Amino acid sequence: MIKGFSKLSKAEKIDWLAENFFYEKDKGIETLEQYVNENAQLQQLHDEFIENTISNFYVPYAVAPNFLINGTSYVIPMAIEESSVVAAAALTAKFWSSRGGFKATVLSTTKVGQVHFTYEGSKEVLEEYFLSVKNKLIHATDHITANMRKRGGGIVDIELRDRTSDLENYYQLHVRFQTGDSMGANFINSCLESIAASFQKEGIFVIMSILSNFVPECLVRAEVSCKIEEFFPENAEMYARKFVQAVEIANVEPYRAVTHNKGIMNGIDAVVLATGNDFRAVAAGAHAYACRDGQYKSLTQAEIKDGNFIFSIEIPLSLGTVGGLTKLHPLAKLSMEILQNPTAPELMQIVAVAGLAQNFAALRALTTTGIQQGHMKMHLMNILNQLEANVHEKELISEAFKGKTVSHSAIAEYLHLLRTGH
Repeated sequence: MIKGFSKLSKAEKIDWLAENFFYEKDKGIETLEQYVNENAQLQQLHDEFIENTISNFYVPYAVAPNFLINGTSYVIPMAIEESSVVAAAALTAKFWSSRGGFKATVLSTTKVGQVHFTYEGSKEVLEEYFLSVKNKLIHATDHITANMRKRGGGIVDIELRDRTSDLENYYQLHVRFQTGDSMGANFINSCLESIAASFQKEGIFVIMSILSNFVPECLVRAEVSCKIEEFFPENAEMYARKFVQAVEIANVEPYRAVTHNKGIMNGIDAVVLATGNDFRAVAAGAHAYACRDGQYKSLTQAEIKDGNFIFSIEIPLSLGTVGGLTKLHPLAKLSMEILQNPTAPELMQIVAVAGLAQNFAALRALTTTGIQQGHMKMHLMNILNQLEANVHEKELISEAFKGKTVSHSAIAEYLHLLRTGH
């Protein structure tokens, strides 16, 4: 147990960690210092994002080109550590760019927050009180919503919900918001706390006021389609039907659906992270939406109709292009520039397309050549780096394993043979 850790300087924090937890003190400190930015101002900015910072943890930042979305060409920035994700996105983008590209539509942009409370009195009395103060509750947020209303946002409605059948004496104020180009978390939470402070009556006990990351009314749809004969170079109809069946399996088998949707989130989270948005909130909302009917299912759908292959996604995405890290983190700002400074609805479309593209790449591989061939090819360099192969060894092994199955044991054995001269 250590007291006052947060009050220590960064150097003192590192020294304490080194003394108590590092196997090799000097090597551990050297590793941390290696990832400290030489630009002191930029490092201070990073340090102030969170508490108790001791260094930076980097993930690769890449771009996937050739995305054609609603007739506009995009290069999509992605921040992710997993091999083959960016390559798969880029290949899918190129594939569909010659087949009309991606079509995307924002269906709705409403977000939700709730005031959770208990009330032991009569439901009818509570309803009467709520109706009498509803307008007052909305006006209690005027000092917060004034600027948002100028941008077309604000509170859409407040609803009293009776949840006593689920939990004794439990009610909630269900508040719907529009937040413009802002993700709106702080805005929503501030409004909810003002509403709760004005919602006072004997017997009402407010438990908490908080936004929800489940945003089923903040929806975007993306789609691609082509003639079946354009789907695959040979046996196109057979492979298209296998693809559709793979999606159908993810709709009835949760074990498959979770991995299926994880692949979608590979694409989505990479763009969300690169643009300084909250990928954890997005992932939580997406997975909740996947089981909105009582069973966890695929977030994508596929069908063959009138000789056409159609593949689509419908997903809730609460994103912002102003506020938070989007204008503060240098790479997030640069990502927005690369994406041509999109509005929040436009970013929703781009992110949904990235998820659809990633899922398409995975399913196409699974139903044709198998997923490991491409994935392990991309993973080869990670294996070689783990085995501390030099540049010459990397070149020889990469050439030797062209078109062959890549595994850690096979690479290790081949490297051993190279080094021992056999």
